[in-house]
Amino acid sequence: MTEYLESIHHVQLAAPVGGEEKARRFYKDILGFTEVEKPAQMRANGGCWFEQGSISLHIGIETPFVPAERAHPALYTSHLEDLAERLQQYQIDVEFDTRYEGYKRFYVYDPFRNRIEILQRES
Repeated sequence: MTEYLESIHHVQLAAPVGGEEKARRFYKDILGFTEVEKPAQMRANGGCWFEQGSISLHIGIETPFVPAERAHPALYTSHLEDLAERLQQYQIDVEFDTRYEGYKRFYVYDPFRNRIEILQRES
């Protein structure tokens, strides 16, 4: 069978109307993403886009807004403990989970209660 898909282009998470500044604080200021300009024809929709390395993350505005509290993106890191400490310094709860053999990981929730998994392969 032909493998049609090669990679994920971007992940989109939802935010409520007016959530852009909270998104910038969390994704840009805390997680270290760079904000990238949205194409002109998409700016009227609100939201904001971020990149870090090969990860493209779009925050889209939804009405009515419902957070993704179970479905989630999983982001890989080589600095799991350092990132957990950084998040905790900002009073962001980090929920470690040891059920995934071969990986260390935790879950964190963005300001809108969207779940994000952060994981690192165990050495």
